Amino acid sequence: MESMGKVLVINYEKCTGCRLCELVCAVMHDGISNPTRSRIKVIKWEAEGLYIPMSCQQCEDAPCMNVCPVKAISRDEEFGRLVIDYDVCIGCRSCVAVCPFGAMSFNSIDKKVFKCDLCDGDPQCVRFCEVNAIEYVDADDVSLLKKKDAAERISIAGKEAAALAAQV
Repeated sequence: MESMGKVLVINYEKCTGCRLCELVCAVMHDGISNPTRSRIKVIKWEAEGLYIPMSCQQCEDAPCMNVCPVKAISRDEEFGRLVIDYDVCIGCRSCVAVCPFGAMSFNSIDKKVFKCDLCDGDPQCVRFCEVNAIEYVDADDVSLLKKKDAAERISIAGKEAAALAAQV
């Protein structure tokens, strides 16, 4: 079985909401320290007090690619990412409307849609995230990471339950 390449894995529980990832992304791509130009967005869930970094999930069956009327979005097999061909894109924003993660954006100055391109295999958001809330890992390892995390949660819950039972 062939590897699916590498993917961004975001652990929102580690995110402190510093938004450095947004600034680094905007500077890397557009040379401007403006979070609205970032390909990663940190959303604050006010009631829960959580910060949720959101980025393109490079979906296998990508709604943005499927909805594009001119087929301007395709998969770059080298990095396993979705890319936009600006020579073909007509700027209709259908991809922005259909993305379930809100990861497609529109730059009203350049009149272009944009999304995470994984920085050509060296995501700067990963490099600059001091709390390691964003990782760039082999896609094959993602399920292993999720299983490990679930096991840790079960272990902690079991210890807490044992501690409560000992108090009774």
